[in-house]
Amino acid sequence: IPFPRLRFFLIGYAPLFAKNTQSYKSLTVQELTNQMFDSRNMMAASNPRAGRYLTASVIFRGKVPTKEVDDHMHKVQQKNSDMFVDWIPNNIKTSVCNIPIEGTPMSATFIGNSTSIQELFKR
Repeated sequence: IPFPRLRFFLIGYAPLFAKNTQSYKSLTVQELTNQMFDSRNMMAASNPRAGRYLTASVIFRGKVPTKEVDDHMHKVQQKNSDMFVDWIPNNIKTSVCNIPIEGTPMSATFIGNSTSIQELFKR
């Protein structure tokens, strides 16, 4: 992630659901992507829509097609262009690890550098 002096990141994880409901959920790259950028899946009490992302890194684990990952990340940037600064091109970096986390067929971790984190420090 560029700008190493910016030290306060938003962390997100998907999928988040109760262990006993796992068999009822169908995991897709689109579902993981939607959950990752949702404020309910952030590990800080901050609303990402209240700020703008400078950069983000997304790590997918499991049998995830890389083309599908790239397509969905591009759609997120196009659909939510107001959530990203325009002076940093290509500010979402993705990676894929073929080995899933134990207990789930696929998952995703999000690390984002957002201006919305300032909400926490104003309280």
